[in-house]
Amino acid sequence: MFDQTQFPITKRWPAQHPDRLQLYSLPTPNGVKVSIMLEEIGLPYEAHLVDIGKNETWTPEFLSLNPNGKIPAIIDPHGPNGEPLALFESGAILLYLAEKSGQLLPKDPALRYETIQWVFFQMAAVGPMFGQLGFFHKFAGREYEDKRPLERYQKESKRLLGVLENRLAGRDWIMGADYTIADISLLGWVRNLIGFYEARELVEFDSFPRVGQWLERGLSRPAVQRGLNIPAREA
Repeated sequence: MFDQTQFPITKRWPAQHPDRLQLYSLPTPNGVKVSIMLEEIGLPYEAHLVDIGKNETWTPEFLSLNPNGKIPAIIDPHGPNGEPLALFESGAILLYLAEKSGQLLPKDPALRYETIQWVFFQMAAVGPMFGQLGFFHKFAGREYEDKRPLERYQKESKRLLGVLENRLAGRDWIMGADYTIADISLLGWVRNLIGFYEARELVEFDSFPRVGQWLERGLSRPAVQRGLNIPAREA
């Protein structure tokens, strides 16, 4: 049985089902990677809402799990060798869950590493650049008189969409015929760019038709639709 006392985070977010994987998250582009993944693979889990608007990621309890103060994070009571495993960073969690479940990551070593490289591409480039564009286009950064940062991230976001557009030539998914963690890592970010960030026209999204079609395919998956709203935000 999972001993919650090992993990201070459970004092603030106690597990009602301690035998299940515990997810601490919010439906942001990074957060939904893990909830979508969990819905896709069918692993039992319990979701806890961590409200970044209330600075809950900077509480001692959350920082005990992720010292970087970011969602998502997990505790798997049935980790390697049967011992509990605490893990943060969405890309690392995707890889862990893929290997744990044997799903959504190719078995062939070369294809496996190729998939991982696209997850790293999202983590290192797409997430940071799209996020900065959102800040300077929609949020506080839009008030800055100097528009060079906005122009910088606009240009770079368009370039990254072009990388995806070229990759998707002749492919339904990032890795071809098979949907993988590479797609899961990217879907929430591309959706956010043209939705929540309201940057569709700014990045000329409709000039990347393959990316648009790929996004539609991804969003049509029932597990993706469920994962996009887990954990449910407070009313």
